[in-house]
Amino acid sequence: MSHNIPTIHTNNSNNNRNNNDENNNQHLENPYISINNKITPENSISSNLNQIEKAVKVANSQNLDLALIGNCSFGALIDKKSCIKWCCIPRFDADPIFCSLVRKSNDSGFYDVVVENFAFSEQTYIKNTAVLSTKLYNTNGGGVEVIDFAPRFNMFSRPYRPSMIIRVIKPLGHCRIKIRLRPTFGYGWGAPEKTRGTNHIRYILPSMVMRLTTNAPISYIVDEVLFEADETLYFVFMADESLRESLHDVTNTYLDKTIEYWQEYTKSLAIPLEWQSQVLRACITVKLCQFEESGAIIASLTTSIPEEPSKEGYDLRFCWIRDTSYIVHTFNKLGNTKMMEDFLTYISNIVSGSLERGGFLQPVYGISLETKLYEKSMYRLAGYRGLGPVKIGTRDYKTIQNDVYGQLILASIQMFFDQRLNKPGDIHLFHKLEGLGMQAYTNYNKPDCGPLGKGSIEDGKIYTFSSFMCWTGCDRLAKIAKSLKIPLRAHFWQESANKIKEEMMERCFNKEKNSFVSTWDGDDVDPYLLLISESGFVKIDDEKFVGTVEYLEKKLRRGKYIIQSPDSVSASTTFTLYYISCIAKMGRKEEARELFENILNDCTPLGLISQDVNLETKEIWGNFPKTTSMVGIINAAICLSKPWESEI
Repeated sequence: MSHNIPTIHTNNSNNNRNNNDENNNQHLENPYISINNKITPENSISSNLNQIEKAVKVANSQNLDLALIGNCSFGALIDKKSCIKWCCIPRFDADPIFCSLVRKSNDSGFYDVVVENFAFSEQTYIKNTAVLSTKLYNTNGGGVEVIDFAPRFNMFSRPYRPSMIIRVIKPLGHCRIKIRLRPTFGYGWGAPEKTRGTNHIRYILPSMVMRLTTNAPISYIVDEVLFEADETLYFVFMADESLRESLHDVTNTYLDKTIEYWQEYTKSLAIPLEWQSQVLRACITVKLCQFEESGAIIASLTTSIPEEPSKEGYDLRFCWIRDTSYIVHTFNKLGNTKMMEDFLTYISNIVSGSLERGGFLQPVYGISLETKLYEKSMYRLAGYRGLGPVKIGTRDYKTIQNDVYGQLILASIQMFFDQRLNKPGDIHLFHKLEGLGMQAYTNYNKPDCGPLGKGSIEDGKIYTFSSFMCWTGCDRLAKIAKSLKIPLRAHFWQESANKIKEEMMERCFNKEKNSFVSTWDGDDVDPYLLLISESGFVKIDDEKFVGTVEYLEKKLRRGKYIIQSPDSVSASTTFTLYYISCIAKMGRKEEARELFENILNDCTPLGLISQDVNLETKEIWGNFPKTTSMVGIINAAICLSKPWESEI
């Protein structure tokens, strides 16, 4: 009975807790203070970015050299010493149970294995899976192998993806270890009360109860003491349920089935000949960022990691409409119909929901189709390297971005032409999409916030990319109507597209610059202009598009990268990969291959990448991993790879 279970009071002053903490995750005090709302080193109020970067290097107690595990419901980020530093359970946008990645101190919000007299580590994934192996060695040559995974396989012909992290620790010679499991709740506000049983510890959080079941001595885990790892140890951290089978059998069965699931998934992909390991890792990573329950694909697993030290961070644990068509079309090239179809189901639900709002679409939705994503600052968390605050929610749901109508239609067209899909598009879906088409036609020449979200309707600027995507929506509706044999609607939408294009050619192309420009009658460029040849608005070898690429290179290329705006000190990995694919299609393949190899070198040793790369230090910044950048790696590899026929 519950009143007989002893309570273990959480106390950060526990003598055992802090023994030998210096062996793992050493902490440096935050060298930043806020002056006039700018982040500045304590020993200087200069806003010089080079000084900030140097201070950050000194204070480098956090980095993004992280591995990702997950099961398409939640994900966890693990560093090279097997410390879980970020994890939201039971879903991507939940309160993080582990959040030391964005905490000032390392006193809680993590789950690690401390090796006495730690020397070095080795980390890799089991081939073509999301199962991570980390080997930790001590100075005497002994050590342990830590295997981490979140179970994901099919059971009873249904996906099985429990809120569960399994950790297996195998001895590799004489070694003493300490297990530290310190979950939090309320975005780092508090630590849970704990109760213990014979072979488990319960962590009582306000919204749920988690249980650790293990064959290791419970007292050693509770008191965080060093002990000899002389046998294989199993740790199942899950929702508060008793295991129905032995710990050994459950762990090994789930491990085998999870490995089998991921290896079968990768076998189903039509990958390019070259860069196979990088493409497969990118495919697994994107799959891990899909909330399989609804089909949504999040922009990133994390929140509030800034693109550079001087910028604020944002919460990217949601689904941005702008990413949809790019992801769908790339995975179509890989032949992955299941993931694509799940995503298209999510998109179809957004289309249906828009009808209740007069066809209005917002730029971003929650992973369960939530429309209100109120942004809040959680000041109790200092932020990544102290660059807080940490935010939850996104103000982007309120912004007006007219390109979303074309984006959603472009993504949906797959349902009308791909006969592999179990749920093909029909006349009813077409009529729903026509509502979005009317919004596109109504708004193609209206001001909005622009594709980068930095403008406002009050500015009065009409953005070329928004108009281009409105054209794309009308053009694709004409193609759908033609395939459904509705000639009157096909004619209507084609005439609408022609009218938009005619006006755009007059107002969006700057003859003096010989380039399409960011806004009507403007003279600046933005990286989204690289995409205007993708949907057939102009051909890739059209002199107007070639001139646009040349002008964009002058304004936004820095060395081997593309930056978002002229004042950026970091390069956008997504835009750089857009550019690489673009010039590859233009015939500049050798140059594109060089740039592609360069950005692959910017990935972590395990092949993941975030939003930005610092141009000076080459360090990656921004939320991690960035889904569109991982998709960009896949797309660029497909564009650049030699054909299979050339080798076999």
